[in-house]
Amino acid sequence: MTITSASTLPCEAIDGHAAFRHLNSIEGIAVDLRYATPDNFVGRDLYNPLDCAWLHRDAAAALEQAVAWLARQRPGYRLLILDALRPQRVQEQLWQTLQGTDLLGYIAEPVRGSIHSFGMALDLTIVDKAGLELDMGTAFDDLSERSQPALETVMLERGELTRTQCNNRHLLRNAMLLAGFYGINSEWWHFDCGDRQHVRRTYTRVL
Repeated sequence: MTITSASTLPCEAIDGHAAFRHLNSIEGIAVDLRYATPDNFVGRDLYNPLDCAWLHRDAAAALEQAVAWLARQRPGYRLLILDALRPQRVQEQLWQTLQGTDLLGYIAEPVRGSIHSFGMALDLTIVDKAGLELDMGTAFDDLSERSQPALETVMLERGELTRTQCNNRHLLRNAMLLAGFYGINSEWWHFDCGDRQHVRRTYTRVL
């Protein structure tokens, strides 16, 4: 397989690397990496024994801005990180798992690379003062039409999403967009930090 990024780094060598920060260095967030548990659409732990609680320092700095904005708007609420760094080898596992299914379009082809593999993407939601996840209309990794931001207006008109659910998604998007992240049309929980092509050309891909 041809890898076409500026540089690569084995996941086992990330600890202590100057370009990356561990999630435990970021205050004001909660962490529940779903691919380190069976609670994901594959139904098994994909990360053990790897430590994938990392972000590139640029994404970590942007996340801190999102945390600060949310704290001002909703005191006591926190961002809950569901996925951060996803090594290339895990992306390849996901790609193989979904071969022959209608869900393959939700996964970046390994040769092109997921922005998660550069530590420059996040999957996340919001928890309230009691630590409960806000109702976003679907669970994380629900790959139905109701998860797609591009269809929210239609889903609201059909009664398949409520105004509260849409407002909760808007709150998450506002926190992330104002910090420099970009959402995607197919998943309310996913955000990229920066332009994808720029990331693939210039950032270190974690294998």
